[in-house]
Amino acid sequence: MGSSSLTGGDGDLDDLAIGRLVDALAGRWRDGAQVVLVSSGAIAAGLNPLALPKRPRDLATQQAAAAVGQGALMAAYTTSFGRHGARVGQVLLTEMDVTRRSHYVNARRTLVRLLHLGVVPVVNENDSVATQEIRFGDNDRLAALVAHLVKADALVLLSDVDALYDGPPSHPGARRIPVVRGEADLADVVIRGSGSKVGTGGMTTKIEAARIATGAGIPALVTSAALAAEALGGEDVGTVFEAPEVRPRGRLLWLRHASTARGRLELDAGAVDAVVSHRRSLLPAGIVGVSGSFDEGDAVDLVAPDGRVVGRGLVNYASSELPAMLGRSTHDLGDELGEQYRREVIHRDDLALL
Repeated sequence: MGSSSLTGGDGDLDDLAIGRLVDALAGRWRDGAQVVLVSSGAIAAGLNPLALPKRPRDLATQQAAAAVGQGALMAAYTTSFGRHGARVGQVLLTEMDVTRRSHYVNARRTLVRLLHLGVVPVVNENDSVATQEIRFGDNDRLAALVAHLVKADALVLLSDVDALYDGPPSHPGARRIPVVRGEADLADVVIRGSGSKVGTGGMTTKIEAARIATGAGIPALVTSAALAAEALGGEDVGTVFEAPEVRPRGRLLWLRHASTARGRLELDAGAVDAVVSHRRSLLPAGIVGVSGSFDEGDAVDLVAPDGRVVGRGLVNYASSELPAMLGRSTHDLGDELGEQYRREVIHRDDLALL
């Protein structure tokens, strides 16, 4: 649910809009469906209390607005769902929560347990503490990743536009695209960005989120918040993005789409072949250069000799340690520096090909 659909013309939370959305979701919940709501709106809800005329550009003020607005947003959802006898639980995520192994497992465990307890999780980015370097960027992307995290059957992206059109919806003759079966269906589509003073998304981010979801085997529907009940009822509204049945391994999708690389490892041709063609772990012997500043557990890009980024992985060593290890075997490093240096630089289970 996007910010622009949750707020009125004065910038305050729109209780009627929230009520309509919750009525639609509660209907599916009462029918036995498990519902996860990924909701924008914390920053928008904090604008008026802080006398801010529009969404601030600087990160510190965004964080302050989110800190003020998040409580108001959750209070509104708690009240609205409470009228239907449903409980809600707040889950705030940052990029680090879903790319590092222990955080990823914990996030999934929390969401799954809430669902098993009959609670409706309300997920948002933790805007009040997230820094520019560890942000998802928009909640459409976060929603697609959460859908994959909980192994959802479908993703519904709601905003103030009722569907994807083959041109700007305001232009005469623009036609709704009911189904997208692949990239070819988007070839001639003209897409605009966000037009909202309180949101960060737009149709571009909806399409990218739909690509992430369908890449995870999850169909996605893009439509307006006003049509939420019809969408959840299976009516022919919005635009459906069809998905293949095969679902990839969970955490690698997060690594590919949710992480920000803190540095780069330059590989020789042999290492590229081992990692890409044979899906092997990356060893120090195949690395010829290191750039950036990163710690153990951070995401880094793997770069081929021709400059192509071929993968992204979670590194087992800090950038300060790696230069002395390049070109050497793990056997020699272990003998000289200790058993902890027999580890791979990146284990194949922590490596996503790009």
